[in-house]
Amino acid sequence: MQITILGTSSGGPFYGRHYTAQVLQADNQYFLIDCGEGTQMQLFRHQVKFDRINHVFISHLHGDHAYGLISLLTSWSLKKRSEPLHLFSPPGLREWVEISARIFGVVFSYPLKFHEVDAAVSAKIFENAKVEVWTIPLEHRIETSGWLFREKEKPRNIRSEKIEEYDIPIALIPGIKAGDDLLLPNGRIVPNSELTLAPPHPRAYAFCSDTMPSDSVAEAVRGVDLLYHEATFTEEHATEAALAYHSTAAQAAEIARRSEAKRLLLGHFSGRYADTGQHLAEARAIFPNTVVAEEGMMLDV
Repeated sequence: MQITILGTSSGGPFYGRHYTAQVLQADNQYFLIDCGEGTQMQLFRHQVKFDRINHVFISHLHGDHAYGLISLLTSWSLKKRSEPLHLFSPPGLREWVEISARIFGVVFSYPLKFHEVDAAVSAKIFENAKVEVWTIPLEHRIETSGWLFREKEKPRNIRSEKIEEYDIPIALIPGIKAGDDLLLPNGRIVPNSELTLAPPHPRAYAFCSDTMPSDSVAEAVRGVDLLYHEATFTEEHATEAALAYHSTAAQAAEIARRSEAKRLLLGHFSGRYADTGQHLAEARAIFPNTVVAEEGMMLDV
């Protein structure tokens, strides 16, 4: 898994920052997470293979997380896209897209598949052979869902030298990778542990956009390899953060500590801050393994 940061700003494009958007790559699959204004330009700028995106996850219907979607959908149509596009969000996205398309005379060249989620619960809302996606209940001014991406466990890796040593037929290899032992012609059983190596640990990425610090978030993201958590404010403006249903960098770090996340990624910075040095310092005082999101940054999960 690898995450590409396209935008880190909240409220406005201050100090050259763009609005929230990320792309998660899992093997050869690409998932777009939020789509603030200017996302399409950022996809081009950072050379993301966005024509491979077949799934879009919108956390909530605030403009700084969704206004870039209509232009991107239209561009795909102008390019004669034919692959279906699946869009996941709390209620309302379908209505907005359809009204916008009608007003602007857009006829999509490809099917749009809308999937409304219940932002109040943690539930699996998508899976394929490689990954599964769960909702994360967030506490914001409107219905807001975070997204938890989990890799499925991969098959064990067969040791190539054992194929030659035991003259293993190709037909038996899938079963051995799935955990089977090998029965030799002389009746001897070769245990699977001798034939294979354990696969890499399945990785997990949690995206928590606009939210107050929340016990439900800490529980839903427990043990993830990388936690993205909004850090709109620093502790100096904690009162304002609470009134706006946002978090401070220190509060995000406390969620990471309590959830036993491996790493913390901060983002969604208010325009009142010219730089994010104070965010980083506050968070690292609580959770040392913290980094600040920067546009164009690519992080392995």
